[in-house]
Amino acid sequence: MKHDTTNSALPALTADFLRSRDSLMDNIVADLWKQVGMKTLLARSGFHKRSGVEVNPILYCLTMWVWLKSNSVSLFARDSLRSYCAAGKDVLYAAMNREDWDWRGLHRRLACKALRALAVAPDSATAFVLDDTIKIRSGKQMPGVSSHFDHSSGRHVMGQQVLTLGLSCAQGFVPIDSELFTGQTRVQALPTPFQDGRSIAAQRYGVALRQTKPEMARAMIARAQRAGIDAPYLLADAWFGTKAMLALAEDALLTPIVRMKKNRLKYRHRLSVAGQVIDQEMDLGALYRSAVRGHWEKVPGQPYRSKTLVVALNLNGPQDAVARWINVRLLFVRGVADAEKAQPGKHDWCAFLTTDTRLDGQRMLELYALRWAIEVYFKEAKQHLGFLQEQARHYACYVASIHLTAIRFCLLVIAKQQQGVSSVARMRQQVVANATQIDFAARLWGCFRALIAEAIAEIEALPGIQADLTMQAVDRQVQRFFVQALQLDPLQLRLETK
Repeated sequence: MKHDTTNSALPALTADFLRSRDSLMDNIVADLWKQVGMKTLLARSGFHKRSGVEVNPILYCLTMWVWLKSNSVSLFARDSLRSYCAAGKDVLYAAMNREDWDWRGLHRRLACKALRALAVAPDSATAFVLDDTIKIRSGKQMPGVSSHFDHSSGRHVMGQQVLTLGLSCAQGFVPIDSELFTGQTRVQALPTPFQDGRSIAAQRYGVALRQTKPEMARAMIARAQRAGIDAPYLLADAWFGTKAMLALAEDALLTPIVRMKKNRLKYRHRLSVAGQVIDQEMDLGALYRSAVRGHWEKVPGQPYRSKTLVVALNLNGPQDAVARWINVRLLFVRGVADAEKAQPGKHDWCAFLTTDTRLDGQRMLELYALRWAIEVYFKEAKQHLGFLQEQARHYACYVASIHLTAIRFCLLVIAKQQQGVSSVARMRQQVVANATQIDFAARLWGCFRALIAEAIAEIEALPGIQADLTMQAVDRQVQRFFVQALQLDPLQLRLETK
């Protein structure tokens, strides 16, 4: 929202300029910060400080720094921090290193507001989306860094892996929860122990070391459902196409739609041989050769072909005393031939699985397409939202970073809906332009003030001119403007009711 600037606070020409529709000198993020009631959300999430700079302006600065194109919190503190807050660099790092702040709770509360802002239509399909991403890190004293297999490069890399749960629909995507995952190989230990082994940061470090991804996903979905966030479907790519993931979807009363690997996982397929019905266990390759190849069917309105099969799958393993058989629907899809081939190759096919055997193939593909939104989120997070960009040695800082990234995205989602912008990326571009312009104006005032002071000094000898009082008046007017445009003024914060 763009508020008018009062005439009494600024000279007429300046006030006219700031009312121009082309001017972005009002702070988009500051307005949004107040509208979502961030001060209240911070209090409800347990963000408190006993002394020094208050929590609210600190979190505001930690949210803002990535939009000033700074490469780190340190550079932001050096170049621009004084434009936004009285805190110093050490205060910002100390905040991110707090072991007792519930970043997940703050993230979840803001995600709920972002989902309400999306105004999802009653007939619109919604789905939980689960995926992970890796931030390559080479620091030898970064706790929790370990070796991970990078799907995109096909090799093992040292870094931090983050599992993320989001909700996707036609109206947009909102990240709901995130968890750091530490592998079992080349794990870098804590350089110093936690101040309190019972703290939130210490507990999450233990989760990262001990839990598997399905266990983390189960906990994240349960937390989302307890918070009133729900969806009928769970979408994931082939790296999550496992029995454990399908079992957790069943337990959470979700319908999974996942892409499956062409591995040795066995399915029970009912065949008719010589007039007799037999059940035979086959993997995807065997099913493709026996029941799919040569039996492709055209997908309406699409250039590719498909074939569906209903088979049975045992969600329990051989070590379990009791089997847990469920019927699943497999959708085989043949890829489109490239320019060099007349027909797709024999390996140019993939398979999707759902536990809803009544779901037709075209609808499965339409729903699975919602998963792509989390890939867009990861790209935006890594390139523009400060995802694990802090060069810190405290594990609590990494926990703060992944949730601050999601908080920034949620704020962009809300702003996009309020201002009618076409995409989150375009909204982010507006915020960056806004923040940069304000930061530049704050720095430029130092130069202007020197010029004004020099001019006043030259006319000080004239009768009736009081240079000190004139400069004080100028400073008051400019400072009043920057409090309004840059900062969250105390009066407005006290009047918040949300």
